[in-house]
Amino acid sequence: MSLKAWLGVDKIQKFGKIVKEIGGVKAVLRKRYLMDVTRVGTLVGSDKFGNRYYENNEYFVPRNRWVEFPDKVWLDYDATQVPPEWHSWLHHITDDAPSVKPPPTQSFVLDHKENTTLDADKKYVPYSTTRTKVQGWTPGQKPQFD
Repeated sequence: MSLKAWLGVDKIQKFGKIVKEIGGVKAVLRKRYLMDVTRVGTLVGSDKFGNRYYENNEYFVPRNRWVEFPDKVWLDYDATQVPPEWHSWLHHITDDAPSVKPPPTQSFVLDHKENTTLDADKKYVPYSTTRTKVQGWTPGQKPQFD
């Protein structure tokens, strides 16, 4: 073991390189806040939602591919914002990124949409076409028995 490694100077140099690649201390702190990690890698591609996909093979295999969500999402990101073709690349189902080898398009496949359950204007609310069996009590009305 070298003196440089024993004193940890190599770790400080690596951190300095990461800070430089990301764009300064402010950018590192912002990325750390949003992603909980400070990673740098090669931009592999992006999708129509503005997500950017990176790869760095210096990290071990399950963690060497990741997605950075656009600024408009901020901390409200979730897995449904990743299209299926990029999901398969992120999880090592395919080796080639969709930007390199796009998947074949099929006429029966719908466009990907994110889950909108939390958005009050877009969420799906089912309705019943049958009369309820139990009627709620309203003050001032007599109960109705059928």
